[in-house]
Amino acid sequence: MPASHPDALPQHWQDVLPAGPSRRGFLTLAGGSALAALLAACAPSAEDDASAGTKASATGPAKRGGTLRVGTPPPPTAVDPVTAYDGSAIALYQLVAEYLIWLDKDFKLVPRLATKWTSDSSGRKWTFTLREGVTFSDGTRLDAATVKASFDRLLDPKNKSAALSAFDTVLRAGGVSIQGDSTVVFTLERPFSDFPYLVSAGNYNAVILKKDYAGDFTKHGIGTGPFTLKSYDVSAGASFVRNPKYWDSPKPYLDGVEVKFYADDQADLVALQSGDIDAQFLSRPALVEPLGNSGGIAVDKVKGTGVTVLTLRVDNAPFNRKEVRQAVAYALDRPAVRQAAGSGLGDLGNDHLFAPLFPAAPTDIPQRAKDKAKVAELLKTAGLDSLRFTLTFDPPNKDYAVTVQSQLKEVGITVDLDQRSSKEFYGGDQAKDTPWLFTTANLVGWAGRAVPSQFIIPMVKSNGVWNGSKYADKALDAAAEAYDAATSDAERRKQAEIIAKTLYEDVPIVIAYWSGAARAYSSGRFRGVEAHPSQYVDFTTVSRV
Repeated sequence: MPASHPDALPQHWQDVLPAGPSRRGFLTLAGGSALAALLAACAPSAEDDASAGTKASATGPAKRGGTLRVGTPPPPTAVDPVTAYDGSAIALYQLVAEYLIWLDKDFKLVPRLATKWTSDSSGRKWTFTLREGVTFSDGTRLDAATVKASFDRLLDPKNKSAALSAFDTVLRAGGVSIQGDSTVVFTLERPFSDFPYLVSAGNYNAVILKKDYAGDFTKHGIGTGPFTLKSYDVSAGASFVRNPKYWDSPKPYLDGVEVKFYADDQADLVALQSGDIDAQFLSRPALVEPLGNSGGIAVDKVKGTGVTVLTLRVDNAPFNRKEVRQAVAYALDRPAVRQAAGSGLGDLGNDHLFAPLFPAAPTDIPQRAKDKAKVAELLKTAGLDSLRFTLTFDPPNKDYAVTVQSQLKEVGITVDLDQRSSKEFYGGDQAKDTPWLFTTANLVGWAGRAVPSQFIIPMVKSNGVWNGSKYADKALDAAAEAYDAATSDAERRKQAEIIAKTLYEDVPIVIAYWSGAARAYSSGRFRGVEAHPSQYVDFTTVSRV
């Protein structure tokens, strides 16, 4: 996938992006014993998953009725499930259209339009069984041919799908076939044991649409989901009503959802505080966290896998010496960075690409902490009396950059700040001079990923399309391939440890923390509104108080 594609632009290209590197998160990952769930030959049954629909009734039976008023910035991209890559647009179509598999707030794979999935022994052929009796809101029956058409549409380069980069090297056009009306078969380019995440909400464009979908979602927004699109105004908002044909009766409990567009996050928050809306799609933690669940506003919070990466060019001085890169890593007070740049949410990072929420994340690597003496020792080993470098970033990462500058100054390292506009930061020739990939040191915000491979392959694998550090290591490359092909938890953990320890030692990237997410809502009017690490929206169990 060329980096000029919207999905290839890192997080800060848009103010709200849940994909690509992005400012508000594209999915992200697997929780619990994910591999066991994937390779046990069968996903949880619909009956097993029924408990997922009881959250709204935690304090009593769900109350039917009511319209949830939601605020969000207007989508900067078209509300088209095939090409959209901003948080507002994704939230809008997630009210109407569904995935084969949902990803819940703990990253568990939850059956939706598929009830089970199995892999053959090679790890290259995956078979999905569809749920029986599902229809689109216009009465059209869901079948395997419709699912195939949806993925054929996403895999066709002519459609400029924002999902192409997620499928890159794994699934190509022509790789989807059907067996009867209820079975879909995906034949992969290589073994990929995490494949179910790529056809789940983790790949946010992978909603199932009708065979004749023509890119006109705001005029003909038809899906199998809990709501149907009644009206859409590009400047004002959208109106949704309950889908009476929804397969998971008696949900949804709401009569509808009214979405209002606001100019920015601050205006959105003021509307929530004044009672003009009941909830937000895209709450910014720094704004809602101080509310502290007071004044009738609740703030639900979750951990995630979104991350801002400090990238160091290993092929240029001063970072061509490993000791210099390690010195920068030991100069950071990570809890303080998390507080300053991430509102205190999320997990501490340890300079590798396995977030604590990833099931295979190693637990025996010592957590790096600020160590002034260690910094001095490492710089001396590298033959440096002092260290000075320029840190390039775009406006959304200014707080992070200033924090890094201040902390490194405390240990005698001088950081010159080079702020560029987002357009300039991600502009230029993506193959030779774009700042986000070719400056000596830079900060790039990456949206959460469904699986660690979606970080590892583009970011640190040799010749990776988004390898801003220019790092290359044959052992890491081999371990990354073995990780993707692994068919047991033990093997995955083994390869993950190789990858993580290699990155921890070589430090082409510094990761201070993994971000969290929040969603604010009026606790006095509704219950069941939950945060999601990728800001995804599932209002099927929201109920009046």
